[in-house]
Amino acid sequence: MDRRDFLLATSAGLAASGGHFATAAEPKPLRVGLIGCGWYGKSDLFRLLQVNPAEVVSLCDVDSKMLVDAAEMTAQRQASKKKPRTYGDYREMLKEKDLDVVMVETPDHWHALPMIAACEAGADVWVQKPVSVDVAEGKAMLDAARKHNRVVQVVTQRRSTPHLVEAKKEFVDSGRLGTIGLVEIYCYYHMRTRENPPDTAPPPNLDYPMWTGPAPMRPYNKLVHPRSWRAFTEYGNGIIGDMCIHMFDMARWMLDLGWPTRVSSSGGIFIDKKSKANITDTQTATFEYPAFDIVWQHRTYGPAADPQYPWGATFYGDKGTLKASVMGYDFIPQGGKAVHKDVTYELDKYPEDKTEKDLEKHVAPAVRAHWLDFLKARENRGKPVADIEQGYISSASCILANMSQQLGRTLAWDAEKHQIIGDDEANKRLKRPYRQPWVHPAG
Repeated sequence: MDRRDFLLATSAGLAASGGHFATAAEPKPLRVGLIGCGWYGKSDLFRLLQVNPAEVVSLCDVDSKMLVDAAEMTAQRQASKKKPRTYGDYREMLKEKDLDVVMVETPDHWHALPMIAACEAGADVWVQKPVSVDVAEGKAMLDAARKHNRVVQVVTQRRSTPHLVEAKKEFVDSGRLGTIGLVEIYCYYHMRTRENPPDTAPPPNLDYPMWTGPAPMRPYNKLVHPRSWRAFTEYGNGIIGDMCIHMFDMARWMLDLGWPTRVSSSGGIFIDKKSKANITDTQTATFEYPAFDIVWQHRTYGPAADPQYPWGATFYGDKGTLKASVMGYDFIPQGGKAVHKDVTYELDKYPEDKTEKDLEKHVAPAVRAHWLDFLKARENRGKPVADIEQGYISSASCILANMSQQLGRTLAWDAEKHQIIGDDEANKRLKRPYRQPWVHPAG
């Protein structure tokens, strides 16, 4: 049966898992709040509305125009047709303490504090990747989720991508790849901004000090809002934090890996030196595990090594090779017939996907599946497939790669102590300074 039928058929026991359904035939919708009403926040929210009864109660954004637009769009999409309450400060939204689920879809530098506050307010949380900009934030987020017994799903949705779930089962779990000796992960998208516009006053609809939050205060520039903030290390972890985390997390999930033992990285701004962006345009990182390495590479210029895989992962085994991406997979055995699979679309089942502005249609099925996994974990109070601990490991490992590149040396990680071994200077960088009056969650 599909999700809607399941919810209608389920009765006794649901009250004990949160009391979200009055009767079997009369499901009470989830009460949902969204913090960060930009492109991906709305996209993730609308996928939830496709698969589960939900009432979007509250929306929060520091851009008043974006907030008004999101409220109107949400009213059109949800069953009640009601406009959500709107807030410019997530703390005011969470004071209501009437939300079952809080979505944190802000820029990366604003993930930790709202997520922890949502846990303290008694909500389960859906939070974008990477979970944090520094390592200590991620650990504090994990601690908060466990302390308050909250279910937290990180939006590393490769773990719920239908064709990748299939590839894991058919070629990794089955042993058809054989013994794996190397995993390469990579991105060759020309995604680093090349502009150098002048700084200006922020637009009147944007509360720029609140947008900046705990990050260093830079002069406002049109590149930072909306969308292009990833070009600056003040707000995120560059392409490593944006694209590497997806493929690194996917590889860890497929191969059942925890923390790497050592992380090293090199690179810099080698080609595009005129842009205002301060993230690398070229970088290689190695995540060391006892049996093999996972090696990342990105460059924001030139063609992809394989035009069919501009962003993906290649698993090398002694019996075969598996290439995997958001668009499909290819399994090439040492002997026998190769197997190819394209991404699954669900446009007939969800026709609204066809016309939704800016929707990544190939990703929509993965996001829906990710929501269903999260909802199942909420019912049994278990861990979802992208539990906060997994998000913390993948995010922190990518942050360590950037630290290695900046420091010019390999970092050995102690997974028990959550510290870098024998490197006081590097350990000081695990927690970034916060701009006052904001206080770092790690103290």
